[in-house]
Amino acid sequence: MEINGIAHAMLTVADFPRARAFYGRLLPALGLKPLIDADGMYYCIGGRTALGIQRGDAQFVQAGDRFVQNRVGLHHVCFRARQREDVDALHALLVEIGAHIVHAPEEAQFAPGYYSVLFEDPEGIRLEMNFVPGRGHLDRVEAESQA
Repeated sequence: MEINGIAHAMLTVADFPRARAFYGRLLPALGLKPLIDADGMYYCIGGRTALGIQRGDAQFVQAGDRFVQNRVGLHHVCFRARQREDVDALHALLVEIGAHIVHAPEEAQFAPGYYSVLFEDPEGIRLEMNFVPGRGHLDRVEAESQA
């Protein structure tokens, strides 16, 4: 068996109107199209994936709640860019909308040619967009499995 990617991810937010405004700019800019845009849920599809946000249940949401990256659960979500220039274009949009940018586009050693921007949504949820040329680590993994 081999999966065909990740179908969708849902993020729960405390301040839905603020998060909706942020994702309403971000997701369409990434080519995702709204499928559900209702009170308490915003869900977009495209690029063989989907991402949505939903209002947190009042019994679990405390005033001032923020995402904590190293708490048990989600660490971050990373979108894969088709070309390096997409990372730069996203960075420009993030600056325009006043997003908290953890690091501007930069190269890293995670994979050959790895290039990414790391940022946070209004809840503090970490998001990333990266570009890795070719097949990245897949070539190495397949070569090791054939050895």
